[in-house]
Amino acid sequence: MLSWLKRKFNAFELYTIDVIYGRSEGAWSAVYAAFLHAWSWLFSGVAQARLWLYQRRILHDQPLGCLVVVVGNLTVGGTGKTPVVEKFARALHERGRHVAILSRGYKSKAPPLWKKAWILLTHAAEPPPRIVSDGKTVLLDSEQAGDEPFMLARNLPGVVVLVDKNRVKAGAFAIKRFGCDTLILDDGFQYLPLKGRLNLLLVDKTNPFGNGQLLPRGILREPVKHLRRASHVFLTKSDGTRDTELEELIHEHNPAADIIECAHRPQHLRRFGSVEAGGRAREPLAWLKGRRVLAFSGIATPESFEKFLRDLGAELVARERFLDHYRYTEEDLAALFAQAQTEGAECLVTTEKDAVRIAEGQACPLPLFYLRLEIELIHGAADFAAAVEQICFPQSGRKAP
Repeated sequence: MLSWLKRKFNAFELYTIDVIYGRSEGAWSAVYAAFLHAWSWLFSGVAQARLWLYQRRILHDQPLGCLVVVVGNLTVGGTGKTPVVEKFARALHERGRHVAILSRGYKSKAPPLWKKAWILLTHAAEPPPRIVSDGKTVLLDSEQAGDEPFMLARNLPGVVVLVDKNRVKAGAFAIKRFGCDTLILDDGFQYLPLKGRLNLLLVDKTNPFGNGQLLPRGILREPVKHLRRASHVFLTKSDGTRDTELEELIHEHNPAADIIECAHRPQHLRRFGSVEAGGRAREPLAWLKGRRVLAFSGIATPESFEKFLRDLGAELVARERFLDHYRYTEEDLAALFAQAQTEGAECLVTTEKDAVRIAEGQACPLPLFYLRLEIELIHGAADFAAAVEQICFPQSGRKAP
């Protein structure tokens, strides 16, 4: 019964996403869209009232006395934020900064309700932030930490990664426990209690603001006019062509914002179940050319991932899409492998974010890979290093406060 309910709930969520993105048509979809539109007015009012309270200093942010860099977006999911955070943190670390990434750990395993109730009733001290990485060792798995914090911890030796909904508390902990002098708020544009000296706003060039509606009718977390709060705007998922209309819209709301355009570039394939490289081996991207592939993903915008595979020459004999942050069971993977064999696929390919939600010891009757992506700057700076110098070290020889 529970399994049936879960499938129905997942199907309803996927249907809602299709309505929001305009992928579902028909009378019922139109009625449902109107219902969501009414709720978006309420969401807009709450979002703008909250910002007004902070701007008027009725609610106060809490400075921590170090450089705070906010990386976020106006929309939900799909801007390619994690690779930007990763490359930015690595560049800062290489320049001698002691960096901590603060994440709320979306979809991570929350403490049990009894423990939360006990803290509330007894006024006991809240537990410290969860340490995903102390800069030397990855201490939590993806279920405990959340997908993105685990990925960042695994890919960023030397960088501290913490998870806590209270990122003021997490930031103070990073400074006191690890001596950090630079805090990066992952997905922090809407987190107003900790003010950033730099606000880096990511905009997906392929779908900047969806249908222009706020949640739950659209994908906006706050109105487009709030572009004015950004110090730098990163246009992600670029194909290299300039979009003057989008740039004019950004400068209409924020004339002073620097616009940096970047692309997510596939780097290589990593394989599950190999005896090499601690359980994974690499294949060059050229390996995909002409291969029959089953692609599956549980991300906000699967279209971009699937396009990468086609552009690399893969023949997608089947594609399966799951909810964003979907945690795969053994039964899910067995069904995918069976489908791949039925369709005559030579391998299965997923995203790096999905890969962290698959058990390391997963049996693989067919080769199973994930696609590794990295950021490449196209316009706005000669390279990423130059962008970091421009943003964080504006005066030569002097570190940002």
